[in-house]
Amino acid sequence: MNSEFIIALHALAYLRHRNTKVSSEELAKSICTNPARIRKVMAKLKKAGLLETREGNSGGYELQGDASTIKLSDLAQALQQPLTKSGWRSGALNTYCMVATGMGTVVDTLEASLNAVCMQYLSQITIEDISQQLIAIENHKNKEE
Repeated sequence: MNSEFIIALHALAYLRHRNTKVSSEELAKSICTNPARIRKVMAKLKKAGLLETREGNSGGYELQGDASTIKLSDLAQALQQPLTKSGWRSGALNTYCMVATGMGTVVDTLEASLNAVCMQYLSQITIEDISQQLIAIENHKNKEE
């Protein structure tokens, strides 16, 4: 997963938790990043129909619909970035070595397969599921204290 996916996941879980309009500044404080980065990610989520926005003093971001209907695969699709991606390939195309010339294709196929499996897995998890996990973590911490 890349940082945009993590920002989107955190933001939507926070919006579910707060259940009200939240500014990019408030989200940035919770996520520990800057508001401009939040707005960039949130624009993609809004375009995908996962958020509602309102500008101005009483504005902010709000979930579009029920958290139990927003799947993590929806976030990944909205961000339009693969979940696994290597920035480097070994080997070279201009050699006579079968391994050196073919490894890039092998790795590309592996990444495509991993992304498909990841999307399938993420399609089974909703923002509500994440919210329930967070509540369980908080309850466990409170029991230990």
